[in-house]
Amino acid sequence: MYFSTTYAEARGRLLAAAADRGGRITSLRNDTARGAGGEELFTDVIQLGQLPGAGAGSGSGSGSGGGGGGAALVLVSGTHGTEGFAGSACQLRFLTEFDPATAPGMSVVLVHALNPFGFSHRRRVNEDNIDINRNFVDHDRRPVNEGYSALHRGLLPADWEGPAHAAADEQIFAHLAAVGERATQLAITAGQYHHPDGLFYGGAEPCWSNTTWRSIIREHLTGYDRIAYLDLHTGLGARGAAEPIFRGGEDPGAFDRARAWYGPALTDSDDGTSSSTRIGGNSARALMDELPDTELTAITLEFGTQDAITVLRALQADNWLWLHRAAAGREAAKEAGDAVEVTEEVEVTEEQVARIAGLVRAAFDPPDEAWRTEILDRGLAVIAAAVTGLTGVTGLTAS
Repeated sequence: MYFSTTYAEARGRLLAAAADRGGRITSLRNDTARGAGGEELFTDVIQLGQLPGAGAGSGSGSGSGGGGGGAALVLVSGTHGTEGFAGSACQLRFLTEFDPATAPGMSVVLVHALNPFGFSHRRRVNEDNIDINRNFVDHDRRPVNEGYSALHRGLLPADWEGPAHAAADEQIFAHLAAVGERATQLAITAGQYHHPDGLFYGGAEPCWSNTTWRSIIREHLTGYDRIAYLDLHTGLGARGAAEPIFRGGEDPGAFDRARAWYGPALTDSDDGTSSSTRIGGNSARALMDELPDTELTAITLEFGTQDAITVLRALQADNWLWLHRAAAGREAAKEAGDAVEVTEEVEVTEEQVARIAGLVRAAFDPPDEAWRTEILDRGLAVIAAAVTGLTGVTGLTAS
């Protein structure tokens, strides 16, 4: 009911629902890329409720801010592109069912498709192979991930179903046997900044989604005393689970406050309790940078789909496909007489394209109605807990 089949459909449905609810809509166009169908790409911001300072501050949450700016619930979808189908569905259901009058003093800010290219093309990364949630770092002092570098070639086999892939698998499984699953996961997923063709690449400079998110923070979130931030994701954890993973803020009471809101289900990548390892450069970092005086309670809300190895396989397959499609484009350009260098033979079949698309969808947007019902119900319950934490209002669980 709430899930869509394309980025364009998801966007259209959410904007229509926002208009019906009287939401203020701001659409920010990505001029650096186009969608899978050639469509224009946008990150959309939907704001419901009062603006900061407009008689706010009546909520009974535990905010330490005293500026009278009130509270904001911020829900972000599509940071990891194709994961946006679940995030958008959660946003649509919340927008449909939530009555702002039941939570006075709280505004709602929905950010739809922070990575619209990945959403439209069903990729986790953006148009430059950048993982948005690894891009919020100081690019003058980019982290060095030697663990990833040691595994890089094994993660990018020259073929997908031949001897090179088998040899690459041997390297990865040998590393697993030597250091264990958690250390291997950390090396691969923490973020890396020196292999632009690789997995979990954080980029060499702030990307479009980074600068756009910071502009949204400055334009739409400045002035609130308290912010509950939920970044909606899929792909980690037990199938159908909704795991709240602590991401900040930086005040001494932030973790205890989040634990009070979300209960014992709250996990933390830094202490090893989460399905996610410690990562650098996630989007909550921008909130802490831009709004240092705002009381921030930030989580990633992660909906589980498949085991970690299967999800990694899907990411490898997608990366292989896009790298070889790019190489195929260079081959075509050379045949047309353009001055390009082609370094490898490339053959990608339509059957491979379809099979890899199926792997990616199963990992991040399973076409499984039972899973969809589970994650929507559990997701709305976590969002309701955030509303209660901000305002003291209860009874907002999914109907």
